[in-house]
Amino acid sequence: MSLAAVSVFEFTNLELGRKAYDITYISEAGGTLRTSLGMSVETEPFGDPVFDTLVVVGAPDLILPKPGESAFIRAALGASRRVASICTGAFFLAEAGILDGRRATTHWCLAREMKARYPKIRVEEDRIFIIDGSVWTSAGMTAGIDLALAMVEKDHGIEVARAIARMLVVYHRRAGGQSQFSALLELEPKSDRIQKALDFARSNLKSQLSVEELAEAAHLSPRQFSRAFRAETGQSPAKAVENLRLEAARLMMEQSRHSIDVVADETGFADRERMRRAFLRAFGQPPQAIRRNAQLERQM
Repeated sequence: MSLAAVSVFEFTNLELGRKAYDITYISEAGGTLRTSLGMSVETEPFGDPVFDTLVVVGAPDLILPKPGESAFIRAALGASRRVASICTGAFFLAEAGILDGRRATTHWCLAREMKARYPKIRVEEDRIFIIDGSVWTSAGMTAGIDLALAMVEKDHGIEVARAIARMLVVYHRRAGGQSQFSALLELEPKSDRIQKALDFARSNLKSQLSVEELAEAAHLSPRQFSRAFRAETGQSPAKAVENLRLEAARLMMEQSRHSIDVVADETGFADRERMRRAFLRAFGQPPQAIRRNAQLERQM
């Protein structure tokens, strides 16, 4: 799945009508490699580590680099414009020592492992991708596509990146700071009734979304609904609604220019102070800091 990011660069070449990205697959010894999906990829052997961009892809299992691979990555950092990783490829960068003192991310299921192995790295497990200087790291699976789109936007502008996203039928910009998780996916209700209530909540965040409203959407009594909701999701209806509002508000803070008051109103927090307190509880930062971090990442 990490190789899916390559399609972003291939489609950019098509969109621009020229070879903006000359893609080369490399490995230490070169030759044919078989991917985890059973595909065969022809690779060139390591040579001069001078690239515009070196992207280290991941694997389904945690694999650590050989000494020669680590040395090559270290050399590439000094000789290339940027070095990036997708998914578990971050462990190759970590073993090479180029993430020490930097912010980085990887697939959420291995984030704790990375923290334990490499205490000098500021691992941020709930991020889609992170840019720290000339080093870019992304989470797993489709986050590599988000990373590649961010690179295209940096290199060729927002309109080109949008065009590529449309070709690939993906969102143009999931901000790097966006969570790897969806509030709805984390709840994973088992019944259609509870799912209907959650869908109703997400579509009506500006409403009060009382237990009575949600119960009506689920065609249950308030008491039945509260009991069933907690049994299926492990959360109270009020907590789940707050998480949905937080997800929507954070996305608006990162991707829009709306004022904090407007964001609070649109997502049902009613006032900025209530939203600020919710942000501090959930993210450890106020809304202004979330927006500032997203703006800084876009400027890098």
